Amino acid sequence: MAVVREPSFRQSVDLMFNRAVGLMDLPPGLEEKIRVCNATYTVRFGVRLRGEIQTFTGYRSVHSEHMEPVKGGIRYAISVNQDEVEALAALMTYKCALVETPFGGSKGGLCIDPREYEEHELELITRRFAYELAKRDLINPSQNVPAPDMGPGEREMAWIADQFARMNTTDINAKACVTGKPLNAGGISGRVEATGRGVQYALREFFRNPEDVKAARMEGTLDGKRIVVQGLGNVGFHAAKFLAAEDGARIVGIIERDGALVDDRGLDVEAVHRWIVNHGGVAGYADATYVEDGATVLELDCDVLIPAALEGVINLTNAERIKAPLIIEAANGPVTAGADEILREKGTVIIPDMYANAGGVTVSYFEWVKNLSHIRFGRMQRRQEEARHQLVVDELERLSEDMGKIWSLSPNFKDRYLRGAGELELVRSGLDDTMRIAYQSMREVWHGRDDVTDLRVAAYIVAIDRVAKSYRAKGL
Repeated sequence: MAVVREPSFRQSVDLMFNRAVGLMDLPPGLEEKIRVCNATYTVRFGVRLRGEIQTFTGYRSVHSEHMEPVKGGIRYAISVNQDEVEALAALMTYKCALVETPFGGSKGGLCIDPREYEEHELELITRRFAYELAKRDLINPSQNVPAPDMGPGEREMAWIADQFARMNTTDINAKACVTGKPLNAGGISGRVEATGRGVQYALREFFRNPEDVKAARMEGTLDGKRIVVQGLGNVGFHAAKFLAAEDGARIVGIIERDGALVDDRGLDVEAVHRWIVNHGGVAGYADATYVEDGATVLELDCDVLIPAALEGVINLTNAERIKAPLIIEAANGPVTAGADEILREKGTVIIPDMYANAGGVTVSYFEWVKNLSHIRFGRMQRRQEEARHQLVVDELERLSEDMGKIWSLSPNFKDRYLRGAGELELVRSGLDDTMRIAYQSMREVWHGRDDVTDLRVAAYIVAIDRVAKSYRAKGL
């Protein structure tokens, strides 16, 4: 009996690209130009730590420069390799095109386990990595703008921004060299929550379309839907928190590296998150059923499954047993190409990663624009909005007085209406608008063409078509 081989992450991306271009009318040369990675740089550098020089290997891949700068995160993991970085860079190209952020695709990685180093050691390593990339223009506000991915966070982005500024002392736009920075280092409100918030907005838009909900063998709204989240890191935590608190969903399963927690009544997401932060895992948490083999909880009977950690967690070994009728890929590549085929045949609806986790790059775009404009969003118009709204409230209250107070404004209406939009509200509004428009562009292809049967192919078709048009506009 022949052994069915699981495609690698890189192969999965190529297979899904092939499915889409097979339904498009692209010249062969242009198809190949979009497919291939433009350049991958490998840097090896030494840092003196603990009395000896340690050598580290890092990558920065540029997939497409149909628009510049190119954009994409940096991840810290022992498993980082060239194939993975190039596949992630390709996804960034398509993701940026899909949500109409004016970037090409890039990605970076450093082969390191950050948990093995003290903070000051990690700073030395990060700054040297940033130096190696920046001197090759692989960090630059107008050419290549990294962001945090798995491993690094705001702290590391602040170190990178500072290192770039030290190397470019007269560059007024130096802070725009990287996004995902803390607020006091040029960041933007709402960036930390952005990817998780984007997952929430994606699900909301899906459930606004009854035809799509029916395709997933469900009905109604998000209220009461049973959700399993795999990975309660930054993305999974914020998605689960917002869906439970604001949309009435029940988080019935949370999967972490040391096991899983299950409770059909709904888990307290913030309490579980605090436990993980304090204890390093979910084991020992008292208010839920603990499952030692966490991967089995992916197969729990639920309405929505949110894989929000590593790629390839849903694969040929478990795809047949996945019961969720709707999967939303909060992580990059959590469903392999082989599993994707099995799930499609079962009728499972998959909201693809290039759309579902685009909240991060969307708000990174807003941060980049903020850094280039050198002004906080809302600073110019917020109080003017409040003054204009005050005129309306004053007129309503005058009419109420003239009519003998037979009616009055609802409690809290005045405070809520008079409050002008600040940076966080504007960021959330922009993200919500982006996710709605991008979903509708996929949906139009999904429902408008007989040869497109799923959202992933629809997303690839929309994205590749936009990249192709950009190249044609350049004269290619």
